Amino acid sequence: MVFLAFAVVFLLPLALHGVWWLGKDHPASWRAADWSSAGLLPPPSEVRRALIFVLAAPAGRWKGVFSVHSWIVVKEKDAPRYTRYDVAGWGKPVKIDNWAPDGRWFGSTPQLIAAVEGEVAERLIPKIKSAVADYPYNQAGDYRVWPGPNSNTFIAHVLAQVPEAGITLPPNAIGKDFRNACIYLGSSPTRTGIQVSLYGLFGLALAWIEGLEINMFGLVAGVDFRQVAIKLPGWGLVRLLPWLGSSADAAKVLEGLPATQTESG
Repeated sequence: MVFLAFAVVFLLPLALHGVWWLGKDHPASWRAADWSSAGLLPPPSEVRRALIFVLAAPAGRWKGVFSVHSWIVVKEKDAPRYTRYDVAGWGKPVKIDNWAPDGRWFGSTPQLIAAVEGEVAERLIPKIKSAVADYPYNQAGDYRVWPGPNSNTFIAHVLAQVPEAGITLPPNAIGKDFRNACIYLGSSPTRTGIQVSLYGLFGLALAWIEGLEINMFGLVAGVDFRQVAIKLPGWGLVRLLPWLGSSADAAKVLEGLPATQTESG
């Protein structure tokens, strides 16, 4: 019964997502992929107030079956440009402005996960920059695709330093739950509940913002009560009411900003 439950909840959704993902066209190589701006964010020079955006897009090649790649973009008040923070697997992992702020990832258009603006963003940006500087896995060789630390481990680390933002990564951001400690028992990253984790490979979270998450080998399934959604391996957050939740709130932030950039960036 335990194996059957694991197969239905974890393996079946992942297998279906794998069939769907592998049936799509993908770039033949990193160099052949489109990394240009997707035209999601407004020109920074036309927005005075501070801005924070969290974005994610399917990881490249076979990794897209399992996970997204996430990054964070900030713009301080009156700043003429955005600053983008990612982690990648070569050299020193933390990358700053290696790609367009809203650039496609391996040809895939990113999804806006969350947005913060104005005075709240002004207060959070210094904490975000401090968290980036303090990321503990920023030496050559520290990066690991699975179970982490990877790109999602980095963004989860940054967001955990600003719990008042109330932002959590999608459930298919594999690596977000990685912790160097073998066993963790304490508050969830948003400080709205509890989490127990065994090296990020197995765990359970129950919190207002994270919802209910069951982690098996880094794959996450569960329920988001706040956003009325289910969490499925591979697919991520499946909203039953698409107009409700953090992505809808982020879209409202964008609606109040000047016209977005063109497709060419």
